[in-house]
Amino acid sequence: MRLNDLDERIVHALAEDARRSYADIGQEVGLSAPAVKRRVDRLRADGAITGFTVRVDPAALGWETEGFIEIFCRRNTSPEAIHRGLSRYPEVASASTVTGEADALVQVFASDMRHFERVLERIAGEPFVERTKSVLVLSPLLRRYGSGAPG
Repeated sequence: MRLNDLDERIVHALAEDARRSYADIGQEVGLSAPAVKRRVDRLRADGAITGFTVRVDPAALGWETEGFIEIFCRRNTSPEAIHRGLSRYPEVASASTVTGEADALVQVFASDMRHFERVLERIAGEPFVERTKSVLVLSPLLRRYGSGAPG
């Protein structure tokens, strides 16, 4: 489903702060609060909005160690299987299928090196994982989008 301009503006307003009132969003996009609610309800029913969540700065949890794990999967592993396996880890900030040798790239935040190592070991033990390769972030240089992590 492709969003029209007005629906896209509503979604962007919710993405900035999902706790904003319909009246506040309506003022921004030029609609009444009931009209915004109807559009949000329709977007949810159509599957364009799949839910509402909270974004937490990993540092607020004491998770200031960041790393990336390349996952090399066993044959015939679907992206859905990777998603199901990784969604159980609160330390996983993002995961994507990628081109190149690896099948997926996973961004992880942990409290320290030992915590990162435990997460890496658990992910490496998933039945769909053949092997992993990891790197740790020394200093984030530029972040425009994403998890709200420091940097």
